[in-house]
Amino acid sequence: MSPGRLAGKACLITGAGSGMGLAAVRRFLAEGAKVAALDLKFKETVKDALTIETDVTKEGQVKAAVARVVKEFGALHVLYNNAGVFPSDDHSVVDTEEKVWDFVYAVNVKGVAWVCKYGIPELLKAGGGSVVNIASFVALVGCSVPQDAYTASKGAVIALTKSLAVQFGPQGVRANAICPGPIETPLLTEWLLKEPKEKAKRLNRIPMGRFGKTEDIVNLALYLASDESSWTNGAALVADGGITANYF
Repeated sequence: MSPGRLAGKACLITGAGSGMGLAAVRRFLAEGAKVAALDLKFKETVKDALTIETDVTKEGQVKAAVARVVKEFGALHVLYNNAGVFPSDDHSVVDTEEKVWDFVYAVNVKGVAWVCKYGIPELLKAGGGSVVNIASFVALVGCSVPQDAYTASKGAVIALTKSLAVQFGPQGVRANAICPGPIETPLLTEWLLKEPKEKAKRLNRIPMGRFGKTEDIVNLALYLASDESSWTNGAALVADGGITANYF
């Protein structure tokens, strides 16, 4: 049996309590990684993963979590920033309240920044590694049904990713963003799939004719976390079934 594509790597995954994050924890473990799963709360835990309840908006909690991961695993090689929020009261810039902007940016941007602030120095100590940030296809195109705080926050994630790639690439730490289209996670299911008209409206824009599966994104994250992507740096990789290529 092969040792796995992530054998010997210690990985930190945020937003790991459900959806894409939980799927990533399971897949990374199956590929031989040591995995630390971070989230606010866990409805279920994954055997063999180090589970740490962490609010990524709190710098002190992130610092402590990274320190614990390094203490437990001895090193850190991969940061997978998956935690994100998409509140239902996020609309157009003209009618979205300040508290929504603050909440979205605290999780989607500052959360990524805190993990990188304390995680990247550990990647450097380990001799290099990979930062994988989850952005979104909505950061690349406009939307007639806006969610402007979320969209702007994911644009910020792409910009930050490119900055990290330039800063730390020469030292062996590469940084890349994944831009998913709509994925069948609890976040999407609660908001969209129970509304047939809204579901149909969005499916009509997807050339592949379906929403994404968690594994569609986790498979791409696995590539970026592994040594197979050793010359992939500063990219914003789109996995959206063709939405952003669709003119009509």
